[in-house]
Amino acid sequence: MSRKHFFSSPEGVVVHALTSIVSRNKHMGLDPKERVVYNTAHKPNLVTIISGGGSGHEPAWSGYVGDGMLSAAICGDIFASPSTKQIMSGIRNVPSDEGIILCITNYTGDMLHFGLAREKGQALGYKVDVVCMAEDAALGRVKSGKVGRRGLAGNLLVIKLIGAASQKGWAFEKCRQMGQLGNDQLVTIGTSLDHCHVPGREAFEQVPENTCVVGMGIHNEPGLKNVSPMPSATDIIKEMLKYLLDPADKDRAFVQFDPKDNVVMLVNNFGGLSGLELEALTDLALNVLKSDWNIIPQRIYAGIMETSLNGQGFSITLGNMSGMARAMSVSDEEIFSLLDAPTNAPAWPKNNYLPVSISEEMQKRREQAQAAFNAPSRDDSGPPTPVSLIAALRSACKAGLDAEPTITQYDLQMGDGDCGEAVAGVCKAILSNLSDNPPPLLTFLEHIGENVEDVGGSLGAILSILLTAFINALSSLTASSTPTPLTIETCAKAAAQALDNLKNYTSAREGDRTVMDVLIPFIGALERDKNLKKAVKVAQESAAKTAGMKARFGRATYISEDGERGKIPDPGAYAAGVWLGGLVEGFGQ
Repeated sequence: MSRKHFFSSPEGVVVHALTSIVSRNKHMGLDPKERVVYNTAHKPNLVTIISGGGSGHEPAWSGYVGDGMLSAAICGDIFASPSTKQIMSGIRNVPSDEGIILCITNYTGDMLHFGLAREKGQALGYKVDVVCMAEDAALGRVKSGKVGRRGLAGNLLVIKLIGAASQKGWAFEKCRQMGQLGNDQLVTIGTSLDHCHVPGREAFEQVPENTCVVGMGIHNEPGLKNVSPMPSATDIIKEMLKYLLDPADKDRAFVQFDPKDNVVMLVNNFGGLSGLELEALTDLALNVLKSDWNIIPQRIYAGIMETSLNGQGFSITLGNMSGMARAMSVSDEEIFSLLDAPTNAPAWPKNNYLPVSISEEMQKRREQAQAAFNAPSRDDSGPPTPVSLIAALRSACKAGLDAEPTITQYDLQMGDGDCGEAVAGVCKAILSNLSDNPPPLLTFLEHIGENVEDVGGSLGAILSILLTAFINALSSLTASSTPTPLTIETCAKAAAQALDNLKNYTSAREGDRTVMDVLIPFIGALERDKNLKKAVKVAQESAAKTAGMKARFGRATYISEDGERGKIPDPGAYAAGVWLGGLVEGFGQ
């Protein structure tokens, strides 16, 4: 976990952050002295919902201020509860004739300060009550002891439910009951790769390499246990869900889930995971829920929702909405209507669970387009696929796979390291399509072209354009009404036409340190000498020459080429030379 921050001290950061979010949301007001964000549109005849806690959990809680969610959010210092004075400012900014509910995550400081604010508010004549939000399942009943469960990201579902209920005009007691049910029908567990780092703080606990912490909280407190060596992502998910769902675990079986119950899932990013990883983890959770527990969530929320600064972790919350509906004597549909109710709170995910009118016309067009795509693009005219080409392609792909570590190493020095993986991927795809009874040549080459199209980046685009143009040129030469026999001369002529076509799409030429430094001289030599072995030798010599060139295209143009970087060839050019070398060797065999 990085200890580097743009702010060397936390002083003033919270107010800057709150000023930013208020400046971007017209419905929000700010008391900068007390660090209170409030909804200027909240009506006094509706129940007021107030929450908050230490900063560092953004977008919680200021990001959830808006119609149908929080009426106000109170922000303490980083990981420190706000003072009673701050909470009283929140009450004064959104007073209510119907009543005020203080939603508190179950941490000692928060409970004390919000509790004192409740007493002070009642003394001033306000109708104030407290909802304690505590749904962590990791530590269990025994370890939680007298303190009770920690409040984690599941509190956001509570806030959404009672906020929407308030907006719909529900009475104070009914809203409060809804909030209390959060503890009875929600369970959460977190897992992290490391602790977060607080700006300006020297002390920094780290989780060992090849280890993850199951049951991590959101304030850098220790979790349930360290797991090492690092399990697979699927195994981590399986263990987390077992803690949430196993009815045999009497210490943690806080909520009963029946397969017939309607369930929601919230997957929360602690702040330091990429969006890519979080979405993938969410999908794994859905798969395990279905396969191991016969649960298909009816609502799925995922994203950066309640963070631990830059913590490299995530949590999973499961909520039994049917259980909540039964306890409230309402229908499941009414509970879901609260979750689906619109809100202008900027951080609540817009998941579009409202009814959708599917376009039947577009569905018909989609099916027609797919049928046209799946239809054979060529008939069986044209020359057969030479048996020698199959052996040559196997040899070329084996050479590419063997060279993958070197290609990757070169690309790590000059780019982002993906060239080797891309080459290996296309080689594996080609090998999977090779058989001793291939279709006619043009159809066969189209299948190879589909494999090449799967290569990303500029290398994949260049090779795809070249191969597609080559197939078209070869088709016009060999499958026309007056076909030309399939010879080295025919292939060389088609390759030259394809290269001319490719030059319309890229300005890269010889000397620019790209794969074109190999393709141009290779095809030129093939057209001139009509000799594949000679042309491949020219290609490999040209690839080696790129080691002394200055890059004029791609990411490498931004990188200094001094030292060792200036001595290595262009990864794409090198890969092309290796692959062509394997090809000619395979023909020789």
